[in-house]
Amino acid sequence: MNAAQGGGFEPATGDGPAATAPPGVRAGEVRTAFEGMLQIRRLTRAGSADPEGAPAAWELHRPVRAVALALEAAGISPSAVGPSGERTATGYRVCAGEAAGSVRVEWTGPPGSGAAHGEEEALNGCVTVLRRLGWTALLYRGPRRRRFVEVEAPSTGRS
Repeated sequence: MNAAQGGGFEPATGDGPAATAPPGVRAGEVRTAFEGMLQIRRLTRAGSADPEGAPAAWELHRPVRAVALALEAAGISPSAVGPSGERTATGYRVCAGEAAGSVRVEWTGPPGSGAAHGEEEALNGCVTVLRRLGWTALLYRGPRRRRFVEVEAPSTGRS
């Protein structure tokens, strides 16, 4: 459901269905939500040298949502799942990390999509976007040699 249908805006985490809103409509929703997030940063961190340079408290309480919004706003494609839970698109997948307040970003796609072959480059792009927005983002290699990004608030932003 999109904002126009009354459900409110939800950034794509890669675990939902493919976007059904026309591309221009979705892009507008994402742009508006991202600008709102930056405005929250400017208002709540007004005394900082770089008010937009680190996550606001709002983001720290909703890190999966904030990270997904940052990636989608940067034009990185999310993965998607079909009605039976099968992957239908290659892209990022954002979920809660193992540590409290952390987020995990994976690059995934349907079987046979070749997502594993492009994951290092794609995830490095995610790291660049997230670091530019003040998140601590580190690329790791996990089980079966698949890469993932662990995202946390910067040490100065933790409560």
